[in-house]
Amino acid sequence: MAARQQQPLFILSEDNERTKGQDAQDSNIRAGKAVANSVRTTLGPKGMDKMLVTSSGDVTITNDGATILNEMDIEHPAAQMIVEVAETQEVEVGDGTTTAAVLAGELLSEAEELLESDLHPTAIVEGYHEAARLAGEAIDEQVLDIDLDDDILEAVAESSMTGKGTGDVTAEVLAERVVGAVRQVAGDDRVDREDVRIHTQTGAATSATELVDGVVLSEEPANANMPRQLADASAVILETALEVRTGEADAEYSITNVDQLDDAIAAEDRELRGYAETLKEAGVDVVFNTKDIDDRVAGYLADAGILAFENVSSKKSKALAKATGAKHLGTLEDIEADDLGTVASVSIEQYGDEEVAFVDGGSETDYVTLFVRGSTDHVIDEIERALNDAIDVTIAALDAGGVVGGAGASEIAIADHIRSHAAGVEGRKQLAIDAFADAVDALPRTLAENTGMDAIDALVDLRGRHDSDGIAGIVSTGRSGEVGDPVEAGILDPAAVKHEAIESATEAATMILRIDDVITSE
Repeated sequence: MAARQQQPLFILSEDNERTKGQDAQDSNIRAGKAVANSVRTTLGPKGMDKMLVTSSGDVTITNDGATILNEMDIEHPAAQMIVEVAETQEVEVGDGTTTAAVLAGELLSEAEELLESDLHPTAIVEGYHEAARLAGEAIDEQVLDIDLDDDILEAVAESSMTGKGTGDVTAEVLAERVVGAVRQVAGDDRVDREDVRIHTQTGAATSATELVDGVVLSEEPANANMPRQLADASAVILETALEVRTGEADAEYSITNVDQLDDAIAAEDRELRGYAETLKEAGVDVVFNTKDIDDRVAGYLADAGILAFENVSSKKSKALAKATGAKHLGTLEDIEADDLGTVASVSIEQYGDEEVAFVDGGSETDYVTLFVRGSTDHVIDEIERALNDAIDVTIAALDAGGVVGGAGASEIAIADHIRSHAAGVEGRKQLAIDAFADAVDALPRTLAENTGMDAIDALVDLRGRHDSDGIAGIVSTGRSGEVGDPVEAGILDPAAVKHEAIESATEAATMILRIDDVITSE
Protein backbone atom coordinates (compact mmCIF):
# COMPACT_ATOMS: atom_id res chain seq x y z
CA MET A 1 0.00 0.00 0.00
CA ALA A 2 1.40 3.38 -0.91
CA ALA A 3 2.49 5.59 1.98
CA ARG A 4 0.10 8.37 2.76
CA GLN A 5 1.38 11.83 1.92
CA GLN A 6 1.81 13.87 5.13
CA GLN A 7 0.05 17.20 5.22
CA PRO A 8 1.81 20.21 6.77
CA LEU A 9 0.67 20.92 10.34
CA PHE A 10 0.11 24.55 11.28
CA ILE A 11 -0.01 25.38 14.99
CA LEU A 12 0.25 29.16 14.72
CA SER A 13 -2.14 31.61 13.17
CA GLU A 14 -1.18 33.10 9.84
CA ASP A 15 -1.16 36.50 11.56
CA ASN A 16 1.76 35.47 13.78
CA GLU A 17 5.36 36.31 12.95
CA ARG A 18 8.16 34.01 14.09
CA THR A 19 11.89 34.60 14.29
CA LYS A 20 14.07 31.66 15.29
CA GLY A 21 17.64 30.73 16.10
CA GLN A 22 20.47 33.11 15.33
CA ASP A 23 18.14 35.63 13.70
CA ALA A 24 16.21 35.96 16.96
CA GLN A 25 19.39 36.26 19.01
CA ASP A 26 20.86 38.86 16.65
CA SER A 27 17.68 40.94 16.75
CA ASN A 28 17.48 40.90 20.53
CA ILE A 29 21.16 41.67 21.01
CA ARG A 30 21.03 44.60 18.58
CA ALA A 31 17.99 46.03 20.37
CA GLY A 32 19.64 45.71 23.79
CA LYS A 33 22.87 47.29 22.57
CA ALA A 34 20.97 50.18 20.97
CA VAL A 35 19.25 51.07 24.23
CA ALA A 36 22.49 50.84 26.21
CA ASN A 37 24.31 53.01 23.67
CA SER A 38 21.61 55.67 23.98
CA VAL A 39 22.75 56.47 27.54
CA ARG A 40 26.47 55.70 27.20
CA THR A 41 27.49 59.33 26.69
CA THR A 42 25.77 60.38 29.93
CA LEU A 43 28.01 58.20 32.13
CA GLY A 44 30.22 59.95 34.66
CA PRO A 45 30.71 63.50 35.95
CA LYS A 46 31.48 64.82 32.48
CA GLY A 47 28.66 62.95 30.78
CA MET A 48 26.43 64.79 28.35
CA ASP A 49 22.74 65.58 28.87
CA LYS A 50 19.78 64.42 26.81
CA MET A 51 16.82 66.57 25.84
CA LEU A 52 13.62 64.55 25.80
CA VAL A 53 10.61 66.13 24.09
CA THR A 54 7.15 64.55 24.33
CA SER A 55 4.45 64.76 21.66
CA SER A 56 2.74 67.45 23.76
CA GLY A 57 5.90 69.57 23.82
CA ASP A 58 7.01 68.86 27.40
CA VAL A 59 10.78 69.05 27.68
CA THR A 60 13.03 67.13 30.08
CA ILE A 61 16.76 67.81 30.19
CA THR A 62 18.73 65.23 32.15
CA ASN A 63 21.63 62.80 32.19
CA ASP A 64 19.94 60.45 34.65
CA GLY A 65 19.86 57.04 33.00
CA ALA A 66 16.61 55.85 34.57
CA THR A 67 14.78 59.04 33.57
CA ILE A 68 16.06 58.89 29.99
CA LEU A 69 15.09 55.27 29.49
CA ASN A 70 11.68 55.73 31.14
CA GLU A 71 10.86 58.69 28.90
CA MET A 72 11.91 56.92 25.70
CA ASP A 73 9.13 55.21 23.74
CA ILE A 74 10.70 51.75 23.47
CA GLU A 75 8.70 48.94 21.87
CA HIS A 76 11.16 46.11 21.30
CA PRO A 77 10.72 43.57 24.14
CA ALA A 78 14.46 42.86 24.48
CA ALA A 79 15.17 46.57 24.63
CA GLN A 80 12.55 46.91 27.36
CA MET A 81 14.55 44.42 29.43
CA ILE A 82 17.43 46.90 29.51
CA VAL A 83 15.00 49.58 30.64
CA GLU A 84 13.92 47.24 33.42
CA VAL A 85 17.57 46.91 34.47
CA ALA A 86 17.71 50.66 35.05
CA GLU A 87 14.36 50.62 36.85
CA THR A 88 15.49 47.83 39.16
CA GLN A 89 18.73 49.64 39.90
CA GLU A 90 16.81 52.83 40.69
CA VAL A 91 14.36 51.08 43.01
CA GLU A 92 16.93 49.01 44.88
CA VAL A 93 19.78 51.49 45.43
CA GLY A 94 18.79 54.74 43.72
CA ASP A 95 21.94 55.25 41.62
CA GLY A 96 24.10 53.48 39.05
CA THR A 97 21.30 53.19 36.51
CA THR A 98 23.48 54.23 33.58
CA THR A 99 26.24 51.90 34.75
CA ALA A 100 23.85 48.94 34.85
CA ALA A 101 22.37 49.70 31.42
CA VAL A 102 25.76 50.22 29.76
CA LEU A 103 27.14 47.04 31.32
CA ALA A 104 24.16 45.02 30.11
CA GLY A 105 24.75 46.36 26.60
CA GLU A 106 28.45 45.49 26.74
CA LEU A 107 27.69 41.97 27.95
CA LEU A 108 25.42 41.52 24.94
CA SER A 109 28.07 42.94 22.62
CA GLU A 110 30.69 40.52 23.94
CA ALA A 111 28.22 37.65 23.67
CA GLU A 112 27.56 38.54 20.05
CA GLU A 113 31.21 37.90 19.20
CA LEU A 114 31.20 34.64 21.14
CA LEU A 115 28.10 33.45 19.30
CA GLU A 116 29.79 34.21 15.98
CA SER A 117 32.64 31.96 17.19
CA ASP A 118 30.09 29.15 17.65
CA LEU A 119 30.07 29.28 21.44
CA HIS A 120 26.74 27.95 22.65
CA PRO A 121 24.48 30.40 24.53
CA THR A 122 24.34 28.03 27.49
CA ALA A 123 28.12 28.17 27.88
CA ILE A 124 28.01 31.98 27.70
CA VAL A 125 25.26 32.15 30.34
CA GLU A 126 27.16 29.81 32.68
CA GLY A 127 30.35 31.79 32.20
CA TYR A 128 28.59 35.10 32.85
CA HIS A 129 27.05 33.85 36.08
CA GLU A 130 30.42 32.57 37.29
CA ALA A 131 32.01 35.90 36.38
CA ALA A 132 29.26 37.78 38.24
CA ARG A 133 30.04 35.72 41.34
CA LEU A 134 33.74 36.61 41.01
CA ALA A 135 32.76 40.27 40.53
CA GLY A 136 30.87 40.18 43.82
CA GLU A 137 34.00 38.86 45.55
CA ALA A 138 36.06 41.68 44.04
CA ILE A 139 33.63 44.33 45.22
CA ASP A 140 33.69 42.98 48.77
CA GLU A 141 37.49 43.02 48.72
CA GLN A 142 37.44 46.67 47.61
CA VAL A 143 35.26 47.89 50.50
CA LEU A 144 37.23 50.52 52.40
CA ASP A 145 38.01 49.88 56.05
CA ILE A 146 36.95 53.31 57.24
CA ASP A 147 34.36 54.82 59.57
CA LEU A 148 31.34 56.18 57.74
CA ASP A 149 31.51 59.60 59.34
CA ASP A 150 29.85 62.72 57.93
CA ASP A 151 32.84 63.57 55.70
CA ILE A 152 32.77 60.15 54.04
CA LEU A 153 29.01 60.20 53.59
CA GLU A 154 29.16 63.70 52.12
CA ALA A 155 31.77 62.43 49.65
CA VAL A 156 29.40 59.59 48.67
CA ALA A 157 26.47 61.98 48.23
CA GLU A 158 28.55 64.50 46.29
CA SER A 159 29.97 61.79 44.01
CA SER A 160 26.46 60.71 43.04
CA MET A 161 25.43 64.29 42.20
CA THR A 162 28.54 65.43 40.33
CA GLY A 163 27.72 66.10 36.70
CA LYS A 164 23.95 66.19 37.26
CA GLY A 165 23.49 69.92 36.88
CA THR A 166 24.56 70.78 40.42
CA GLY A 167 28.03 72.24 39.85
CA ASP A 168 30.96 71.45 42.15
CA VAL A 169 30.26 74.13 44.79
CA THR A 170 26.52 73.51 44.86
CA ALA A 171 27.03 69.73 45.03
CA GLU A 172 29.14 70.20 48.13
CA VAL A 173 26.40 72.27 49.81
CA LEU A 174 23.66 69.85 48.81
CA ALA A 175 25.70 66.86 50.00
CA GLU A 176 25.96 68.46 53.42
CA ARG A 177 22.18 68.94 53.51
CA VAL A 178 21.58 65.34 52.42
CA VAL A 179 23.83 63.83 55.07
CA GLY A 180 22.25 66.06 57.70
CA ALA A 181 18.82 64.83 56.64
CA VAL A 182 19.79 61.15 56.72
CA ARG A 183 21.55 61.48 60.07
CA GLN A 184 18.46 63.18 61.52
CA VAL A 185 16.16 60.25 60.79
CA ALA A 186 18.65 57.38 61.15
CA GLY A 187 17.48 54.79 63.65
CA ASP A 188 19.43 52.11 65.47
CA ASP A 189 18.94 49.47 62.76
CA ARG A 190 18.26 51.21 59.45
CA VAL A 191 17.07 54.38 57.77
CA ASP A 192 13.50 54.60 56.52
CA ARG A 193 13.73 56.27 53.10
CA GLU A 194 10.20 57.63 53.47
CA ASP A 195 11.33 59.81 56.38
CA VAL A 196 13.31 62.08 54.06
CA ARG A 197 11.23 64.00 51.53
CA ILE A 198 11.85 66.72 48.97
CA HIS A 199 9.78 69.86 48.37
CA THR A 200 10.75 72.03 45.40
CA GLN A 201 10.25 75.76 44.93
CA THR A 202 11.55 77.88 42.06
CA GLY A 203 12.79 81.43 42.43
CA ALA A 204 16.25 81.21 44.01
CA ALA A 205 19.69 79.69 43.50
CA THR A 206 20.12 76.00 44.26
CA SER A 207 22.57 76.87 47.04
CA ALA A 208 19.59 78.32 48.97
CA THR A 209 18.27 74.78 49.56
CA GLU A 210 17.43 74.26 53.24
CA LEU A 211 16.94 71.32 55.58
CA VAL A 212 13.63 71.54 57.46
CA ASP A 213 13.22 69.46 60.61
CA GLY A 214 9.67 68.58 59.75
CA VAL A 215 7.18 68.94 56.92
CA VAL A 216 6.68 71.52 54.19
CA LEU A 217 3.08 72.03 53.12
CA SER A 218 1.81 73.67 49.95
CA GLU A 219 -1.69 73.98 51.50
CA GLU A 220 -2.79 77.46 52.53
CA PRO A 221 -4.45 78.27 55.89
CA ALA A 222 -8.19 77.64 55.94
CA ASN A 223 -8.79 81.33 56.75
CA ALA A 224 -6.74 84.39 55.81
CA ASN A 225 -7.04 85.82 59.34
CA MET A 226 -5.35 82.87 60.98
CA PRO A 227 -1.93 83.41 62.57
CA ARG A 228 1.04 83.05 60.22
CA GLN A 229 3.69 82.42 62.86
CA LEU A 230 3.48 80.12 65.88
CA ALA A 231 6.10 78.77 68.28
CA ASP A 232 5.99 75.91 70.81
CA ALA A 233 2.55 74.98 69.57
CA SER A 234 0.31 71.96 70.18
CA ALA A 235 -0.96 70.21 67.05
CA VAL A 236 -3.76 67.80 66.27
CA ILE A 237 -4.37 65.69 63.15
CA LEU A 238 -8.05 65.25 62.35
CA GLU A 239 -9.79 62.86 59.99
CA THR A 240 -13.27 64.33 60.32
CA ALA A 241 -15.02 67.10 58.44
CA LEU A 242 -15.63 70.21 60.54
CA GLU A 243 -18.99 71.13 59.11
CA VAL A 244 -22.70 70.76 59.89
CA ARG A 245 -23.52 67.13 60.55
CA THR A 246 -26.09 65.50 58.31
CA GLY A 247 -28.07 62.35 58.95
CA GLU A 248 -27.77 59.23 56.85
CA ALA A 249 -31.48 59.30 55.94
CA ASP A 250 -33.06 62.09 53.93
CA ALA A 251 -35.29 64.24 56.12
CA GLU A 252 -37.36 67.38 55.61
CA TYR A 253 -38.16 69.95 58.28
CA SER A 254 -41.21 72.21 58.08
CA ILE A 255 -40.55 75.79 59.20
CA THR A 256 -43.69 77.92 59.54
CA ASN A 257 -42.34 81.17 60.99
CA VAL A 258 -39.23 83.34 61.29
CA ASP A 259 -38.53 82.35 64.89
CA GLN A 260 -38.18 78.70 63.90
CA LEU A 261 -35.77 79.68 61.14
CA ASP A 262 -33.72 81.78 63.55
CA ASP A 263 -33.62 78.88 66.00
CA ALA A 264 -32.42 76.50 63.28
CA ILE A 265 -29.70 78.92 62.20
CA ALA A 266 -28.64 79.48 65.80
CA ALA A 267 -28.45 75.72 66.45
CA GLU A 268 -26.32 75.23 63.36
CA ASP A 269 -24.06 78.10 64.41
CA ARG A 270 -23.66 76.67 67.93
CA GLU A 271 -22.58 73.37 66.42
CA LEU A 272 -19.97 75.00 64.19
CA ARG A 273 -18.74 77.32 66.94
CA GLY A 274 -18.53 74.30 69.24
CA TYR A 275 -15.81 72.75 67.08
CA ALA A 276 -13.55 75.76 67.60
CA GLU A 277 -14.36 75.93 71.33
CA THR A 278 -13.59 72.22 71.80
CA LEU A 279 -10.22 72.56 70.09
CA LYS A 280 -9.41 75.72 72.04
CA GLU A 281 -10.29 74.07 75.37
CA ALA A 282 -8.09 71.08 74.47
CA GLY A 283 -5.13 73.43 74.08
CA VAL A 284 -4.79 73.00 70.31
CA ASP A 285 -2.85 75.67 68.43
CA VAL A 286 -2.57 74.01 64.99
CA VAL A 287 -5.07 71.78 63.19
CA PHE A 288 -4.16 69.52 60.26
CA ASN A 289 -7.36 68.09 58.80
CA THR A 290 -7.50 65.49 56.03
CA LYS A 291 -11.09 66.56 55.30
CA ASP A 292 -13.02 69.82 54.74
CA ILE A 293 -13.38 72.68 57.19
CA ASP A 294 -16.51 74.80 56.82
CA ASP A 295 -15.77 78.47 56.14
CA ARG A 296 -17.63 79.51 59.29
CA VAL A 297 -15.66 77.03 61.39
CA ALA A 298 -12.44 78.38 59.86
CA GLY A 299 -13.54 81.88 60.90
CA TYR A 300 -14.21 80.78 64.48
CA LEU A 301 -10.83 79.00 64.57
CA ALA A 302 -9.16 82.20 63.39
CA ASP A 303 -10.96 84.18 66.12
CA ALA A 304 -9.62 81.67 68.65
CA GLY A 305 -6.06 82.13 67.35
CA ILE A 306 -5.89 78.60 65.91
CA LEU A 307 -4.09 77.91 62.63
CA ALA A 308 -5.81 75.24 60.53
CA PHE A 309 -5.12 73.45 57.24
CA GLU A 310 -7.75 71.41 55.40
CA ASN A 311 -7.66 68.60 52.83
CA VAL A 312 -4.15 67.54 53.85
CA SER A 313 -3.19 64.41 51.91
CA SER A 314 -2.90 61.07 53.65
CA LYS A 315 0.83 60.93 52.92
CA LYS A 316 1.37 64.39 54.38
CA SER A 317 -0.75 63.60 57.45
CA LYS A 318 1.40 60.55 58.17
CA ALA A 319 4.50 62.70 57.79
CA LEU A 320 3.06 65.27 60.17
CA ALA A 321 2.37 62.53 62.71
CA LYS A 322 6.02 61.47 62.57
CA ALA A 323 7.30 65.02 62.70
CA THR A 324 5.12 66.19 65.59
CA GLY A 325 4.11 63.06 67.47
CA ALA A 326 0.41 63.83 67.03
CA LYS A 327 -2.13 61.04 66.69
CA HIS A 328 -4.77 60.76 63.98
CA LEU A 329 -8.22 61.47 65.45
CA GLY A 330 -11.54 60.56 63.84
CA THR A 331 -13.60 62.62 66.31
CA LEU A 332 -13.32 65.71 68.51
CA GLU A 333 -14.76 63.90 71.50
CA ASP A 334 -12.52 63.40 74.53
CA ILE A 335 -9.31 64.87 73.11
CA GLU A 336 -6.52 64.13 75.57
CA ALA A 337 -3.08 65.63 76.00
CA ASP A 338 -1.46 62.43 74.67
CA ASP A 339 -3.31 62.89 71.39
CA LEU A 340 -1.56 66.18 70.68
CA GLY A 341 1.76 66.66 69.00
CA THR A 342 4.40 69.29 69.60
CA VAL A 343 5.49 71.79 66.98
CA ALA A 344 8.61 73.84 67.56
CA SER A 345 7.36 76.41 65.07
CA VAL A 346 4.97 76.94 62.19
CA SER A 347 5.59 79.70 59.69
CA ILE A 348 3.84 80.61 56.47
CA GLU A 349 6.05 82.19 53.81
CA GLN A 350 5.12 83.81 50.53
CA TYR A 351 6.92 82.72 47.33
CA GLY A 352 5.54 84.65 44.40
CA ASP A 353 1.84 83.83 44.25
CA GLU A 354 2.22 80.73 46.41
CA GLU A 355 2.15 80.28 50.16
CA VAL A 356 4.26 77.57 51.77
CA ALA A 357 3.89 76.39 55.37
CA PHE A 358 6.94 75.14 57.27
CA VAL A 359 6.05 72.81 60.13
CA ASP A 360 9.17 72.40 62.27
CA GLY A 361 8.97 69.45 64.61
CA GLY A 362 12.17 70.36 66.44
CA SER A 363 15.64 68.83 66.54
CA GLU A 364 14.30 65.48 67.80
CA THR A 365 11.85 64.98 64.96
CA ASP A 366 11.79 61.70 63.02
CA TYR A 367 10.90 63.32 59.70
CA VAL A 368 12.77 65.91 57.60
CA THR A 369 12.24 67.74 54.32
CA LEU A 370 14.77 69.16 51.91
CA PHE A 371 13.30 72.47 50.73
CA VAL A 372 14.95 72.64 47.31
CA ARG A 373 15.39 75.88 45.40
CA GLY A 374 16.19 76.41 41.73
CA SER A 375 16.06 79.15 39.15
CA THR A 376 13.80 77.37 36.63
CA ASP A 377 11.56 74.33 36.45
CA HIS A 378 14.09 72.43 34.29
CA VAL A 379 16.89 73.14 36.74
CA ILE A 380 14.90 72.21 39.79
CA ASP A 381 13.67 68.96 38.19
CA GLU A 382 17.26 67.86 37.57
CA ILE A 383 18.35 68.92 41.05
CA GLU A 384 15.48 66.90 42.54
CA ARG A 385 16.59 63.80 40.61
CA ALA A 386 20.18 64.33 41.77
CA LEU A 387 19.11 64.76 45.40
CA ASN A 388 16.98 61.63 45.32
CA ASP A 389 20.01 59.70 44.08
CA ALA A 390 22.19 61.28 46.77
CA ILE A 391 19.74 60.38 49.54
CA ASP A 392 19.49 56.81 48.27
CA VAL A 393 23.24 56.23 48.02
CA THR A 394 23.87 57.75 51.44
CA ILE A 395 21.34 55.37 52.96
CA ALA A 396 22.79 52.47 50.93
CA ALA A 397 26.28 53.24 52.26
CA LEU A 398 25.00 53.20 55.83
CA ASP A 399 22.68 50.22 55.54
CA ALA A 400 24.24 47.93 52.97
CA GLY A 401 27.93 47.21 53.06
CA GLY A 402 30.09 50.32 53.13
CA VAL A 403 31.82 52.18 50.28
CA VAL A 404 34.37 51.56 47.54
CA GLY A 405 36.50 53.84 45.39
CA GLY A 406 34.55 55.37 42.53
CA ALA A 407 35.58 56.82 39.16
CA GLY A 408 35.95 53.37 37.58
CA ALA A 409 38.37 52.06 40.24
CA SER A 410 36.11 49.25 41.40
CA GLU A 411 35.44 48.19 37.80
CA ILE A 412 39.18 47.92 37.09
CA ALA A 413 39.52 45.79 40.23
CA ILE A 414 36.56 43.62 39.20
CA ALA A 415 37.94 42.97 35.70
CA ASP A 416 41.39 42.14 37.11
CA HIS A 417 39.93 39.74 39.69
CA ILE A 418 37.81 37.97 37.06
CA ARG A 419 40.74 37.52 34.66
CA SER A 420 43.01 36.19 37.40
CA HIS A 421 40.50 33.43 38.15
CA ALA A 422 39.41 32.71 34.58
CA ALA A 423 42.53 30.67 33.82
CA GLY A 424 41.47 28.12 36.42
CA VAL A 425 38.13 27.47 34.70
CA GLU A 426 38.03 24.52 32.31
CA GLY A 427 36.21 24.41 29.04
CA ARG A 428 34.78 27.03 26.73
CA LYS A 429 33.09 28.73 29.66
CA GLN A 430 36.45 30.42 30.27
CA LEU A 431 35.93 32.46 27.10
CA ALA A 432 32.68 33.87 28.48
CA ILE A 433 34.33 34.74 31.79
CA ASP A 434 37.08 36.65 29.98
CA ALA A 435 34.43 38.37 27.86
CA PHE A 436 32.64 39.46 31.04
CA ALA A 437 35.85 41.12 32.23
CA ASP A 438 36.16 42.93 28.89
CA ALA A 439 32.57 44.16 29.27
CA VAL A 440 33.33 45.54 32.74
CA ASP A 441 36.42 47.28 31.34
CA ALA A 442 34.12 49.21 29.02
CA LEU A 443 32.82 51.23 31.99
CA PRO A 444 36.11 52.99 32.93
CA ARG A 445 36.87 53.24 29.21
CA THR A 446 33.59 55.09 28.70
CA LEU A 447 34.33 57.34 31.68
CA ALA A 448 37.65 58.26 30.06
CA GLU A 449 35.99 58.96 26.71
CA ASN A 450 33.38 61.20 28.33
CA THR A 451 36.08 63.26 30.07
CA GLY A 452 37.96 63.80 26.80
CA MET A 453 40.81 61.36 27.48
CA ASP A 454 42.17 58.79 25.05
CA ALA A 455 40.25 55.68 26.08
CA ILE A 456 42.95 53.10 25.27
CA ASP A 457 45.76 55.05 26.93
CA ALA A 458 43.58 55.66 29.98
CA LEU A 459 42.70 51.97 30.31
CA VAL A 460 46.39 50.98 30.11
CA ASP A 461 47.28 53.59 32.75
CA LEU A 462 44.44 52.45 34.99
CA ARG A 463 45.57 48.82 34.88
CA GLY A 464 49.16 49.78 35.57
CA ARG A 465 48.23 52.04 38.45
CA HIS A 466 45.91 49.38 39.87
CA ASP A 467 48.68 46.76 39.75
CA SER A 468 51.14 49.07 41.53
CA ASP A 469 48.93 51.02 43.98
CA GLY A 470 45.89 48.78 44.30
CA ILE A 471 43.39 51.49 43.33
CA ALA A 472 43.04 53.83 40.35
CA GLY A 473 40.23 55.73 38.70
CA ILE A 474 39.41 58.55 36.29
CA VAL A 475 39.68 61.68 38.42
CA SER A 476 38.18 64.80 36.86
CA THR A 477 40.43 67.84 36.64
CA GLY A 478 38.68 70.91 35.31
CA ARG A 479 37.23 70.10 31.91
CA SER A 480 39.17 66.87 31.44
CA GLY A 481 40.42 64.05 33.63
CA GLU A 482 43.43 62.01 34.65
CA VAL A 483 44.27 58.70 36.24
CA GLY A 484 44.50 59.11 40.01
CA ASP A 485 43.41 57.89 43.42
CA PRO A 486 39.63 58.33 43.72
CA VAL A 487 39.69 57.90 47.50
CA GLU A 488 42.10 60.81 47.88
CA ALA A 489 39.90 62.81 45.51
CA GLY A 490 36.82 62.01 47.60
CA ILE A 491 35.09 59.99 44.87
CA LEU A 492 33.28 57.17 46.66
CA ASP A 493 30.40 54.86 45.78
CA PRO A 494 28.36 52.50 47.95
CA ALA A 495 29.34 48.86 47.47
CA ALA A 496 25.62 48.06 47.20
CA VAL A 497 25.38 50.12 43.99
CA LYS A 498 28.17 48.07 42.40
CA HIS A 499 26.68 44.75 43.51
CA GLU A 500 23.25 45.65 42.17
CA ALA A 501 24.62 46.87 38.81
CA ILE A 502 26.54 43.63 38.26
CA GLU A 503 23.63 41.42 39.27
CA SER A 504 20.88 43.21 37.36
CA ALA A 505 22.97 43.64 34.17
CA THR A 506 23.99 39.96 34.23
CA GLU A 507 20.43 38.78 34.72
CA ALA A 508 19.12 40.91 31.85
CA ALA A 509 21.91 39.92 29.44
CA THR A 510 21.62 36.20 30.17
CA MET A 511 17.84 36.30 29.87
CA ILE A 512 18.13 37.85 26.42
CA LEU A 513 20.80 35.32 25.36
CA ARG A 514 18.60 32.37 26.31
CA ILE A 515 15.89 33.48 23.86
CA ASP A 516 16.11 31.61 20.53
CA ASP A 517 12.52 31.95 19.35
CA VAL A 518 10.41 35.11 19.11
CA ILE A 519 6.73 34.71 18.26
CA THR A 520 4.83 37.93 17.59
CA SER A 521 1.04 37.85 17.41
CA GLU A 522 -0.88 40.51 15.55
